[in-house]
Amino acid sequence: MNALVCQAIRERRIIRLHYDGGLRDVEPHFHGASSEGNDLLRAYQVGGYSRSGQPHGWKTFRLDHASALAVTDRTFSVPRPDYDPEDSSMATIYCRL
Repeated sequence: MNALVCQAIRERRIIRLHYDGGLRDVEPHFHGASSEGNDLLRAYQVGGYSRSGQPHGWKTFRLDHASALAVTDRTFSVPRPDYDPEDSSMATIYCRL
């Protein structure tokens, strides 16, 4: 899954994934692992389900809780405002914008 996520980041392609009860569309910006070893994706959600009622905005996803992850043909052009390439929630960095 890491290679697929990093490809989406390099190509700036929107990812669709099932997470926490529904499908979500996200712009992937940062992929790495937490200090506990969990693979994480920091992304800007642009649509779909949100348990919190906030279907847009910055979110961090634990990839072991995600399923049906697919890279779409849709792209995004620039990093979202407030993108932090030094995201401190990641102990290990696999790839980032």
